[in-house]
Amino acid sequence: MPPKKKPRVRKASANSGKIVDAEETSAAGGKRKAAAPDAKTGKVSESAGSPVFARWLMKSEPESRFENGVDVKFGIEDLKALPNQTGCWDGVRNYQARNFMRQMKVGQQAFFYHSNCKEPGIAGVMTIVKEAYVDHTQFDKKDAHYDASSTPDNPKWSMVDVQFQRMMKRFVPLWELKEHHLQHRANGGPLKDVALFTRARLSVQPLTPEEFDFILSLEDKEPL
Repeated sequence: MPPKKKPRVRKASANSGKIVDAEETSAAGGKRKAAAPDAKTGKVSESAGSPVFARWLMKSEPESRFENGVDVKFGIEDLKALPNQTGCWDGVRNYQARNFMRQMKVGQQAFFYHSNCKEPGIAGVMTIVKEAYVDHTQFDKKDAHYDASSTPDNPKWSMVDVQFQRMMKRFVPLWELKEHHLQHRANGGPLKDVALFTRARLSVQPLTPEEFDFILSLEDKEPL
């Protein structure tokens, strides 16, 4: 499906309210050869350096906010409304978040996290249906994510395609996740080092199987 015909998905930092991620790491990242994740940790250390993960949390804004005259709103209901309930996850402008997307493989799951809104938290689950390819918004001068230093011959930024899988049985808010994180940090537990609180500014974050499964289990439990 040609990028110019695809619905555009925009992301935002949970803290700043900006579309573009804060640059924490400027590590270069090309596509990596697929590696089998460890059954317990969900990652495998590659000889080149960074570990490879298999589960994700991806942030987007469900409430209207205009930038350059364009409403950047995109919640899980917007994803559901797209043809085949599928859209491209464009606009990521942080090297670490981009590199995480370049690790993604078809069939992997990700939480759709509502960010920069009245009640941030996890709204549903989606599936990676196309692996990383060139993000066309970096070349569009009218786009908020335009990058003059990026060229078609040497593009900096990538995106993936995601497909709606299902809503959570109940919305899992950020405050509840933070309570579990604090408890687990004090007493041990799967969320003690979860990136949502240790690398909070990233709009694309890795999760271990234990983290993913624990968060998923919360939909069947009463809030704290």
